[in-house]
Amino acid sequence: MADVIRVLLVDDHQVVRRGLRTFLEVQDDIEVVGEAADGAEGVERAQELAPDVVLMDIKMPGMDGVDALRRLRELDSPARVLIVTSFTEQRTVVPALRAGAAGYVYKDVDPDALATAIRSVHAGHVLLQPEVAGALLSQEEANSGQGRGGSLTEREREVLGLIADGRSNREIARALVLSEKTVKTHVSNILMKLDLADRTQAALWAVRHGVTG
Repeated sequence: MADVIRVLLVDDHQVVRRGLRTFLEVQDDIEVVGEAADGAEGVERAQELAPDVVLMDIKMPGMDGVDALRRLRELDSPARVLIVTSFTEQRTVVPALRAGAAGYVYKDVDPDALATAIRSVHAGHVLLQPEVAGALLSQEEANSGQGRGGSLTEREREVLGLIADGRSNREIARALVLSEKTVKTHVSNILMKLDLADRTQAALWAVRHGVTG
């Protein structure tokens, strides 16, 4: 049986948290390990509980979801953050993705689709709808990472192309006949050489510069 995915719910509406918990409790491979009512509490709970995936609202009193994402990044939290929002505007979703979210779903998402999204981000995938990916790219500085691609080895470019295709480390390892540990090392080197913060930024850089798997 696959490992259970530990999930933390962060939303200021108790009814939303209750609904999400109800959706997820019927999944054999997903466990809700805690809840938080705002971003600050969410950061504290993430540090305390070490969840695999955080379901994070954007608009919350006090510390909102974007600031919470930035704080989790500063703390080097390994948790993957999936935004769960009722807002569809790019100007609301894009800052969260730029802050390090692995993707987003809407609060009226089908329960099965929500579970699939959690499994996907936990596996290392990035969930970006085309129009939002385009908005992210248009907001990147024209010279973001410019010229740094030449410092990548041929193998690192192969790994980067597969990241852009949404492959997880396990899938990349299988495709290139490498160990997952080796793939993780390549990913770390790619982020360092391109001065990028996470896989989402790496995928966007690859799209902008024509690096494909």
